[in-house]
Amino acid sequence: MSDSPFVLNQVGPVLEITLSKGKANAISAEDSRKLNRMWETFRDNPELRFAILTGKGEKFFSAGWDLKNVADTGEESDSDYGAGGFGGLNYPRNFNKPVICAVNGIAFGGGFEIMLGCDIIVAEEHATFALPEINVGVLPDCGVVKLRRRVPYHVAVEMMMTGRWMDVEEAKHWGLVNHIVPKGQGLKKAREIVEKLTAGPPLLYPAIKQVLRMTEMVPENEAFAVHDACSSVETVNRSEDMKEGAKAFAEKREPEWKGK
Repeated sequence: MSDSPFVLNQVGPVLEITLSKGKANAISAEDSRKLNRMWETFRDNPELRFAILTGKGEKFFSAGWDLKNVADTGEESDSDYGAGGFGGLNYPRNFNKPVICAVNGIAFGGGFEIMLGCDIIVAEEHATFALPEINVGVLPDCGVVKLRRRVPYHVAVEMMMTGRWMDVEEAKHWGLVNHIVPKGQGLKKAREIVEKLTAGPPLLYPAIKQVLRMTEMVPENEAFAVHDACSSVETVNRSEDMKEGAKAFAEKREPEWKGK
């Protein structure tokens, strides 16, 4: 049984992260701080452009907060989880690189909340989701903020107040996952998505993420001003790639992206 919270595998510009601690890929506060540092290193490494996040095994993506550790050590629910919050993806700073999530089983509590912090979500057909913190007297911190912004109010409230489970079909219905794949095929599908993204214009992905993040709760008329002020948008507008895209279209050929 692994005591390491995650295992890394770099494939070219892609960093694959596998949550790996114990039977349920659970995460303590110390583990969360390690994950935060890992995400910060990924963010700041210009050679890495995309990440894939998954869990070890076939049963769990992640059970979230390590309650066994809480019982053993008395770890508080408001412990220091790192600058980006629990798991590093709740509110990371200046994090504009795409993260693809391959949910390979149960994602509940903090594991479900980490999934919500990803950009494109692939779920295997047996995956299930829940915020069962109500059963142990803990507030689902990220859930009360993020889930309401992803699904209708009444769906979010029922999940948090009852701790009920959601299957993969319902999650797809509410837009919480992008793709449902057969058991054991989540990582394969995630890699296919990243392969498609890798062939695209490198400057666009950070711009899309930055604008989405900075305009999420901004009125539409104000959002355009925020859009125009984003540094990543300015980079795109002044880039050689933008000129190359128009030129390739006119010449009826595939563009050759340079990322500048």
